[in-house]
Amino acid sequence: MKSRSHCLYAVALTLAALSGCIEKTDTSQPDDALFCDNIADHVQSVEQLHVASDTTAVNTIVSNKHIEHDPTYAMWFSVMDYADILRDKSAEEFRTIMGERFDNAANMGINTVYLHVRAYQDAYYCSTLFPMGSYANADLDFDPLEIMIEEAHIRNLSVHAWINPLRGPGTKAMEAMEEKYQVKQWYSNADTNGTYLVLVNSYWWLNPAYPEVRQFTAEGVAEIVERYDIDGIHMDDFFYPTTDDTFDEAAFAASNETDRSVFRQIQCNEMVSLIYDTVKNYDSSLVVSISPQGTMQGNDNQYADVSTWGSTEGYCDVLIPQIYYGFENEFAPFTDMVALWNTIISCDKVDFVVGICTYKLGCEDTWAGSGCQEWIENLDIPERQVSFLMTLDNVDGIAIYDYDTTFQPESATEAMAQEVIAITNLLRNKS
Repeated sequence: MKSRSHCLYAVALTLAALSGCIEKTDTSQPDDALFCDNIADHVQSVEQLHVASDTTAVNTIVSNKHIEHDPTYAMWFSVMDYADILRDKSAEEFRTIMGERFDNAANMGINTVYLHVRAYQDAYYCSTLFPMGSYANADLDFDPLEIMIEEAHIRNLSVHAWINPLRGPGTKAMEAMEEKYQVKQWYSNADTNGTYLVLVNSYWWLNPAYPEVRQFTAEGVAEIVERYDIDGIHMDDFFYPTTDDTFDEAAFAASNETDRSVFRQIQCNEMVSLIYDTVKNYDSSLVVSISPQGTMQGNDNQYADVSTWGSTEGYCDVLIPQIYYGFENEFAPFTDMVALWNTIISCDKVDFVVGICTYKLGCEDTWAGSGCQEWIENLDIPERQVSFLMTLDNVDGIAIYDYDTTFQPESATEAMAQEVIAITNLLRNKS
């Protein structure tokens, strides 16, 4: 681990390198074929996990100091948990908590962790580009990401930094942000407030239609890969937050394009490609992954061009569609969606990892139509999904969302504990 005791050292590295709804309930994220028009009020988190269908042996590969596992079994650690485990904690208290969590994950068979480090144009690491996130103390005197990397690597866990490139904070947090940060400067500038930065419902969002914005997202990624011994960069599914024409009215008019949907997909592709190139130019062995919506309608509403990302080299190394649906989902049944995504991800340089969830266990699945009671009536869905996916030669992995709802569920507590045992047996090839 490189020494990062002082932010001044990090500043020097950056200057040298750069030229330039919080509750975790299924009612907070309409994630099936009826995906809503605006997603800004629906905060969802993801993680990813690779499972090989033809082998149960785990091979550890150390390439240029980076840890990779084949197959990969991973778990997302969401920013929404940080208020309880980070705020008002000392460095040693935080280290102990994360060590226990990583132990739980590793004992389950997890070998890769996706750590939420930027959710709202903030940072849970020592940054010169973003303020410390609100789930930590503003005067925090230690680096959370450095501790998490150290504790994860001690346990031979591969570490990937999970970011939301475009989503920003609410107005209250934006007003409180210091002027030294680029996002606040765009907010304070009459020319960029409403163009580079746009208010959608209760959050401010960066608009990828501007080269300066896309470059800024890439600089944010460069800051992470250059300062920390991570093994990859992971992007969540928050791209365009709305289908409303007013979001990018000026940029679209200036483009002389005639199809707004195509225009927005192009801007998204430009941003994703730039982030990918930024990571790979620094270290080609780092993994870039994206976890898009599970349905095509959901991705269309966010202008996420998953067909291109899955069929063309240069956007990501791994696609992890959030197939957070039961087998009986009326609009997007699990097995059908897995089959659909298998046709979408056709590039041999892009792995197909299936995202599943544990947060729905014991809860009504509001957008599942006639299958809305499935997660209440069947308390073994995650286990059955893992078992099914491990039989498929065309699936490169499984993603489980997330640590908190797996190990500290608010519903179906006993059933989830049994699911942990069952999934552990599957991941470790035990009967």
